[in-house]
Amino acid sequence: MADLLRLLLKVAEKAANVARVCRQEAPLFQLLVQEKTGDDKNKKFVQDFKTLADVVIQEMIRHDVGAQFPDMAEFIHGEESNKFENGLGESVIVTVCSTEEETAALLATVLDGDHTAASLLAKAIHQDPATVEANTDGLTVSLSPSELGIWIDPIDATSQYIQGREEELEEGRLSPSGLHCALVLIGVYLRSTGEPIMGVINQPFHHKDPAGGGWKGRHFWGVSWDGINVCSVSQPKDGEDRGLSVVLSSSEKQVVKDALALLCSSDKLMYASGAGYKILCVIEGLADVYILSEGSTFKWDSCAPHALLRALGGGVVDLTKRLQMTSEGQDHTAELTYHEPDTECKGADRWANRGGLVAYRDCSKLNTVIAALKGKL
Repeated sequence: MADLLRLLLKVAEKAANVARVCRQEAPLFQLLVQEKTGDDKNKKFVQDFKTLADVVIQEMIRHDVGAQFPDMAEFIHGEESNKFENGLGESVIVTVCSTEEETAALLATVLDGDHTAASLLAKAIHQDPATVEANTDGLTVSLSPSELGIWIDPIDATSQYIQGREEELEEGRLSPSGLHCALVLIGVYLRSTGEPIMGVINQPFHHKDPAGGGWKGRHFWGVSWDGINVCSVSQPKDGEDRGLSVVLSSSEKQVVKDALALLCSSDKLMYASGAGYKILCVIEGLADVYILSEGSTFKWDSCAPHALLRALGGGVVDLTKRLQMTSEGQDHTAELTYHEPDTECKGADRWANRGGLVAYRDCSKLNTVIAALKGKL
């Protein structure tokens, strides 16, 4: 498991590099922000470069993990399909090839012959990142790769990534929108039960390097399995209770906002972009809970941060199931799982967290918000 964690930290940093390159290199950035206009013959492709950046990262992670852990290759899932149609109507399957040149040639067919952009992207894909340090001492978990699966969200909060607004982050405070909300999420789950047991989160755009001006990121990780709970984020200190703080999507239902406004002071009812970023705010203690009443998130959004919350003594529950339960306390039957699709749905919706969710570190805070929402939804 320590080897797997080290690999996931490395591929997440590679993914972060690709995300940064797409914004820093002019030929890629122009494609990223390009909009469809008039009778553009590449209408379909122009809107899809955003998706291509996602797919390239997803396939790079799939390639690198599958190469080192072949037993996991068939159980590495992502948000995006890797099948593309270029401007000539040709269907292209995007994969990572064995050499940078081969990958560049393949990407050029998707990019309608744009060899400059294809070469820049291929170079980032095949470039090894600096070693990511993680203290994995004593991380001995008795699971084999053949028992595990992976969910990847290549760039969570894509709209924030595209808009690229740069915000000055304030230590200890949630910042509602901007490039920092874009995250690379890699979650590992147990195939037999769907429990999330390992998560890696990379935040590619955390701060600018004062020397060179380029973006620097940071990473988080956690493991929770069979009594072992290890996380790169420290456990919360027992201190004075400063009142409940909640983070929501600005589009959350008014009835939820109203119910929570009775529990929180106005400065403790907060809004932010990106499902992954909102759960990260809970992980870091910037908010006590994140509540979403809609089924608009997916397994790839929640698997990685869920594992970190479990390592910290918290979790992510299905809101609808939790509201239907009569008992309080930490009943794990409402916790989200990651191994079974919803057979009543089609396409990506099979993997939606349809019942909404609540992410929490402290079970007492979970009980407080559930009590406030009972009978309201």
